[in-house]
Amino acid sequence: MAKQRKVSATRVIAADRQALFDIVADPSKHPVIDGSGTVTAARPDGLPERLAMDTRFGMDMKQGAAYKITNTVVEFEEGERLAWRHFSGHRWRYEFRDVEGGTEVTETFDWSTAKLKKPLEIAGFPEKNRKGMEATLVRLEQLATTGTVDGADADAA
Repeated sequence: MAKQRKVSATRVIAADRQALFDIVADPSKHPVIDGSGTVTAARPDGLPERLAMDTRFGMDMKQGAAYKITNTVVEFEEGERLAWRHFSGHRWRYEFRDVEGGTEVTETFDWSTAKLKKPLEIAGFPEKNRKGMEATLVRLEQLATTGTVDGADADAA
């Protein structure tokens, strides 16, 4: 049996599915909703207003040291699913589903497609990322339901 190389976090948010999808599809909002503390800014050079299949977008990151990363959208179903990967091959995926009380949002870190799987596991990224995803979904809920995250205006990012 193959080892599953995915971790996810799920939250039901009392907000419209398309509105939640639109937030995630706006790369300028990624630093606002990021709960891991690693996404510091959207790189303005060539930043699209909205993600779509095969769109490339860059982020300034910090995990110990600061670095830049370019992502490519590899899965896209309007209002339902959005995923991107970068050069290492692992994917970040969001899935949106209507449920009683709002929208079930699932964020997944999928390293089954990564070039170097074992180093990610040894470094503890699956568990660190699961905790970051849980915090991201809380921040997504705050932004969608109040227009702010941790007291900061969403347009300030």
